[in-house]
Amino acid sequence: MSQLPPYVLDPAGTDRHAEHRALRERGPATRVDVLGVEAWSVSDPLLLKQLLTSPDVSKDARAHWPGFAKAVDTWPLALWVAVESMFTAYGAQHRKLRRLVAPAFSSRRIAAMRPAVEAMVTGLLDHLAALPAHEPVDLRQELAYPLPIGVISHLMGVPDDQRNDFRELVDGVFDTTLTPEQAQDNTVALYALMDQLIATRRGAPGDDMTSLLIAARDDENDGAQLKPAELRDTLLLMISAGYETTVNVIDQAVVTLLTRPDQREMVRSGAVTWEDVVEETLRHEPAVKHLPLRYAVTDIPLPDGQTIARGEAILASYAAANRHPDWHGDADTFDAARTVKDHLAFGHGVHFCLGAPLARLEVALALRGLFDRFPDIHLAVPAGELRPTASLISNGHQRLPVYLRAR
Repeated sequence: MSQLPPYVLDPAGTDRHAEHRALRERGPATRVDVLGVEAWSVSDPLLLKQLLTSPDVSKDARAHWPGFAKAVDTWPLALWVAVESMFTAYGAQHRKLRRLVAPAFSSRRIAAMRPAVEAMVTGLLDHLAALPAHEPVDLRQELAYPLPIGVISHLMGVPDDQRNDFRELVDGVFDTTLTPEQAQDNTVALYALMDQLIATRRGAPGDDMTSLLIAARDDENDGAQLKPAELRDTLLLMISAGYETTVNVIDQAVVTLLTRPDQREMVRSGAVTWEDVVEETLRHEPAVKHLPLRYAVTDIPLPDGQTIARGEAILASYAAANRHPDWHGDADTFDAARTVKDHLAFGHGVHFCLGAPLARLEVALALRGLFDRFPDIHLAVPAGELRPTASLISNGHQRLPVYLRAR
């Protein structure tokens, strides 16, 4: 069968919903251009789930992607495929790294963090309440950003004087409008900051995940420590994944509730819970639109007769899959009372996000606190004037201006 030319993904993410519709219309999987790298975008949820759990699909670019060497030198998203952590690991190596990180996100540890998260939310809301009532507030800047940064810094032992630097550099990781040179400069600065964090915690270890990973031993490898690259990249994964994504979910949930008063009333009346709102936000506007990359270990036949050839790259298009009409018939409609709550916002299979329970907790507490404290909150600009983040990966807004009180 004849193939369509690759669909060029917009690096600035200008109209994500139109892009996702176009991908779905081209079939369960279609070739796309990701900043100059060709990949298969998979937007059909059943096919995507199948591939995400198949041993025939790898995240190890070094082992299974012939284009790796060229991409590392020229691709703006090189960091996404070059890191050495469980994010890019395959098989036994992935199981080893995940086992080391999993204790940080155990049910017991998340439950123990709840009072700290609640205190952070209260402190941020107190700050908002003290701002001039007649001036608009950028809620992304004043709530959506600082809460996840505070939580992940608490978990990872990031000193206060390093938090703003981490924020700026992690933003650069998700900015897909950077040139290869700018992306490389951002990566160099990010690793320098990571080394600074490791040195800080090595000199003054505490009850945080960075200190625990520094001291970690792999029982299946003669008790050897994590390799330096694995340590740095594991910390990078936990900090970036635990920060940027949660920012976007808070952002998108607030925008939805401020533009859908019927949904807000459902929460107020008790017809749905804040947890229901969080789950529907994750489905309706997931924090990550496309996640680079995976690779075919062998030829993979597709339902429509096409084949993903061995060594070809695969792009998990989570946002397009979440709104697939075959999965959720009225998928473009936000409905917190939806009974089928399945989605792929946290991935699927062995790479399912370990931090999902913590992210859900943060967003639910932030929304509950915000709307309880400021029941008259409303957008300071028309919803159509909100601009998306400049990214084909990250799904949020550049600014979220609101008035906290009725005029």
